[in-house]
Amino acid sequence: MRLPARKLLATSMGLYLPMAASAVEGQPAGEENLLAAIKVEVEQMKTAETTRAKLEREHALTPGGVTLVEAEDLRERSVVSLGDMLRYVPGMWTATGSTGDGTFISSRGSNLDAVAYDGNGMKLMIDGLPVTAADGNNHNSFIDPLAARYAVVARGANAMTYGASTLGGAINFITPTARTTPNEVYLSAGSHGTVQNSVTGGAVAGDFDGLVTVEQRSYDGFRGHQEQQRSGVYANTGWQISDRIENRLYLTYVDNDQELPGSLSQAQFDEDPYQANPNNIPGNFLYNVEKWRVANRTEWALSDTSDLVVGFSFEDQSLYHPIVENPFFSLLIDNDQTTFGTTVRYDKKLGNHDLLLGLNYGETRVKGGNYQHSGGVRGALSTKVDNKADNLEIFAMDHWHFAERWTLVYGAQAVTGTREVSNTDVASGVERNPKEDYDAINPRVGVIYQLADRSELFANVSKLYEAPTLYQLEDDVQANNETLDPMQGVVGEVGTRGSAPFGQASQWNWEVSVYYAQIEDEILSIDDPNASGTSLSTNIENTIHAGVEALLGASFALGSNAQRIEPVVSLTWNDFTFDNDPIYGDNQLPVAPEFFIKGEVIYRHGNGFFAGPTFDIVDDRFGDFANNKDIEGYELVGARAGVARDNWEIYLEGRNLTDEVYVANVSVSDDETVNPVSIQPGEPRSVYAGVRFDF
Repeated sequence: MRLPARKLLATSMGLYLPMAASAVEGQPAGEENLLAAIKVEVEQMKTAETTRAKLEREHALTPGGVTLVEAEDLRERSVVSLGDMLRYVPGMWTATGSTGDGTFISSRGSNLDAVAYDGNGMKLMIDGLPVTAADGNNHNSFIDPLAARYAVVARGANAMTYGASTLGGAINFITPTARTTPNEVYLSAGSHGTVQNSVTGGAVAGDFDGLVTVEQRSYDGFRGHQEQQRSGVYANTGWQISDRIENRLYLTYVDNDQELPGSLSQAQFDEDPYQANPNNIPGNFLYNVEKWRVANRTEWALSDTSDLVVGFSFEDQSLYHPIVENPFFSLLIDNDQTTFGTTVRYDKKLGNHDLLLGLNYGETRVKGGNYQHSGGVRGALSTKVDNKADNLEIFAMDHWHFAERWTLVYGAQAVTGTREVSNTDVASGVERNPKEDYDAINPRVGVIYQLADRSELFANVSKLYEAPTLYQLEDDVQANNETLDPMQGVVGEVGTRGSAPFGQASQWNWEVSVYYAQIEDEILSIDDPNASGTSLSTNIENTIHAGVEALLGASFALGSNAQRIEPVVSLTWNDFTFDNDPIYGDNQLPVAPEFFIKGEVIYRHGNGFFAGPTFDIVDDRFGDFANNKDIEGYELVGARAGVARDNWEIYLEGRNLTDEVYVANVSVSDDETVNPVSIQPGEPRSVYAGVRFDF
């Protein structure tokens, strides 16, 4: 978000590269080590600039809301969750409540059907390869935001560049390599027993390079029964087969064990907002996930005007999850989920056309069962689970530069997939087997008008489409072999983005999007009358999702010593409603507030020192479909300071300095007067510190 600083960096890189090359050519032969070091540094900068240039071009050719997040911006503050990483991305409502770093993510009103559990509605990728399961579910998906170099957040149908047409969009995490990042040690600690450490080391040897990051996190929590232990290994190795072909192998292992404090009633929250739910401690509710992932990606520069990318990924996730225990019902989920994915992308520049052809295919299998339990110890098998899903996306897009300042963007996605649930009741032998094929053609058309060198206007009309997940079919309110309908809709969007000078040595940048979507058959959760604290999935005939997303930033020069003031403000206004529903009329959809504002104002000195306040302003929201439960909004004040130098950085961050008690997240109910809403508290006053060393 510090656009001026990045511009300066890019300029300095452009100046340094020829200087470095001259130094290499002019140095005596006896200084081989120095020459080798310079060559490696030059290669690293060229590679980094190429990656960023590609992302910036992709950004500029998307006629809708897209935000690029850089790891450089995350090093100055505490980042333990995706919510921290996405803090300033407009349109993204994130909340961390029950779990240690499990983050509820909603983009443009997605995922309101399964709060803090399944995490559908957004496609997650790492280096263009899928992390999201083939059915669209992100359950068990743990992504370390500090293990990424960039994150591209494409909201809504703007994610069709990645083959997605979901309501929420997609996030593509770009990992670093030994050619783009230094060796690094990162140490951080803070309130609630938080300790987070990582070590990154790599090497480049001719056409080969390799990088490994080992991370560990421990957390006591700010609530009872909230301890967490997480460790992970992230590795990749590359082979520059030729000047035009590069192959890269990725390996990931994550082991995450965490206790679940659960949601609270309003009375429990008023008594002690940081207590665990009284049922969760004797029930020993847990969320333990172990996963490993292997992926491979090959990129060919077929010519100066065409590129081909082919990749695959395989992921295995094991889940042990005691989650319900009461006198009438107990549930422990113990299953193994495997997901295979592959992608093919072909880019071709043909005259005034930039063509993109793509294919994504995924298969997911979930095997295991639902068990009875006592105190978190697995008991008898109650339901045998063997669920399957596959999904094929074929998409084509053209960026036609038909006039000097105009670009027409048009294309379509064809999607076909199968969902098959096999749940066998052990006691009766009865099998529920809802199975359905889902198919759709999703067109998209947009236009971009270049206002100036670094600013543009855009507009688009796109079709949205999202098939139900396996979890949603398992919990179908119909409780038979009938299936849910897919969510479909049409969205229109207009906006602008860019940067412009402000005075002699200052500038500002902006992103603004306004969208309106009419949705049919949105899948939402309703109360299960036969199992307290659980929900069932159903289609809602018509809903509306509309909003305004704005990100404003600036860098103002103060005079000598390269002193600057850099404010950032992210603003989101939401209007998510039922549309003439027979029960709820035009009520507001719950969970997401009508508006929220997040920002900071940072002072920077030329010696690397920085400091300034942060703030959050969150409006009221509803906790139930009937709009009888009003969740009060809140205001948070924080601050951060530190020193950033070329090869080291240190920061100190305070959050919620006024120690405000507030609700971070809710578990939705139909009607508060019939089934009270459960709530989760937000983080109390907290302080974190961290240090980074490059070597």
